[in-house]
Amino acid sequence: MIEEIRALLARHLPGREVRSITKLGEGLDNVAYEVDRELIVRGSKETDPAARAESIRREAELLAVVARLSPLPVPEPVFADVDAGFLAYVKLPGVPLIGHPVAEPTRLAAPLGGFLSSLHQAPVEEMEKLAPRESYPLLSWRQDAERDYRKVVRHVPAAARALVEDFLGRTPPAEPRAGVFCHNDLGAEHLLVDVRASAITGVIDWTDAAITDPACDLALIYRDLGPEVFELTLADYDGRFDDAGRERAAFYARCSLLEDLAHGLTGGASRYRHSALAHLTRTFR
Repeated sequence: MIEEIRALLARHLPGREVRSITKLGEGLDNVAYEVDRELIVRGSKETDPAARAESIRREAELLAVVARLSPLPVPEPVFADVDAGFLAYVKLPGVPLIGHPVAEPTRLAAPLGGFLSSLHQAPVEEMEKLAPRESYPLLSWRQDAERDYRKVVRHVPAAARALVEDFLGRTPPAEPRAGVFCHNDLGAEHLLVDVRASAITGVIDWTDAAITDPACDLALIYRDLGPEVFELTLADYDGRFDDAGRERAAFYARCSLLEDLAHGLTGGASRYRHSALAHLTRTFR
């Protein structure tokens, strides 16, 4: 893979001297490398060439639009190689919030509220040219969560199992009425922070951006930063978000935590496992 990245850089940035290429990590959709501590080169894990090319093309175009919308820094492409399935952008400052907790997480709430307000108020008719509409029934969310729980139940502390099983036994909330433009994967792994300043320095990985339920974005704030930061974020959020939205956000948060726990335990991604277990009781309480 590293030699492939060297060849990409030689093709797209001829004359650049490459001193180092380091693997940063990988998620469900992508693997990321750092070049000379200056560039991030991210490769898609999609195996279908046509789908991979479309994903890279769409994300590069999307990021150009998002850069104008977002009050927080986002990646701006240096090059996109749709055939090879790679996107390169200048490295943003900061470290991923996952594994790097900030001293004052409540300070993240107002910037997140403003960021989500800008995203969720973007014209849907324009954004759906770049982001697909996504509608996944809440019953299917719960069924997926039940499957994930069966995979990980022996790793869930005994004291928390009753909370999880009570949740899985309930009827899912009512379906959302309308969708907005969402990041759609706003977990701690995609929020870059200055740990000392308790400040957000960037929002990365827009692969899953979609027109969907706004509660999907707020849910991962609930999951990864807790109910207090979630409520403070809503205090600076300009969109309409009622009690039904809160119920869906908590529902998505719990389902996605089980998904992360299963991914962390079966896929070898320890940071997801540690984060999910650390937040399990708080999220399901």
